Amino acid sequence: MSVSALTSPEPPAAERSATLEFWSGVRDLAPLLFGVAPYGVVYGVLALASGIPRGTAMAMSSVVFAGASQFLLAQLFAGGALPLVMIAAVVLVNLRHALYSASFAPHVAHLPRRWKVALSYFLTDESYAVSMLRLEGGRPSRNRHWYLLGVGLTLWVGWQVATATGIVLGGQLPSSLPLDFALPLTFIAIVVPMIRSRAAVWAAVASAGVALACAGLPYKLGMMAASLAGIVAGSLAARRTR
Repeated sequence: MSVSALTSPEPPAAERSATLEFWSGVRDLAPLLFGVAPYGVVYGVLALASGIPRGTAMAMSSVVFAGASQFLLAQLFAGGALPLVMIAAVVLVNLRHALYSASFAPHVAHLPRRWKVALSYFLTDESYAVSMLRLEGGRPSRNRHWYLLGVGLTLWVGWQVATATGIVLGGQLPSSLPLDFALPLTFIAIVVPMIRSRAAVWAAVASAGVALACAGLPYKLGMMAASLAGIVAGSLAARRTR
């Protein structure tokens, strides 16, 4: 229990101010930075090792803002891939964000366009998971878009700092340091609490199995195959329970 919970009761969800919603989003996302930060540091180191200039490597974290895509871009750049190949690979890896948007859209349909554009920029794996727990948690609030902004902005700042740290450190970190294992642990931490139904269990099992079976496919195709498998399995399980 937090200190604030002991000192004063939290106002009802419908009466929560924009400021309170924003800082609630910051608080809920912050623990995930312990897993995301090492991943960002590794990207910064890998980008420099791949021959990407410091400014470009940093700009990728601000513009692309997608860890898996940035790692793939660094690897393709180091291998001398054509620009068209790099663009196509990134688009393929990020297709899962279209799935996120489909379930996210009904919750922000009432917002002005400027809010939709801003929140779509911050929609990543971690921010999506944390935000959906809030949106589907049965706590309606007219200011909940400020919560989503707090989640996304916290992740964005953390990713920029981690990337900058990796760029500054360059190749000074020992290669034996298993920082690349931090991201899978982070995903496990955010996905497990969301498995609350039989359909979710089947989706998780199917996607995990396909991800392992297709781990050796090039251009991260295994990630897309796992996403599709999870969708199909979850949909079939949901129909059977109706």
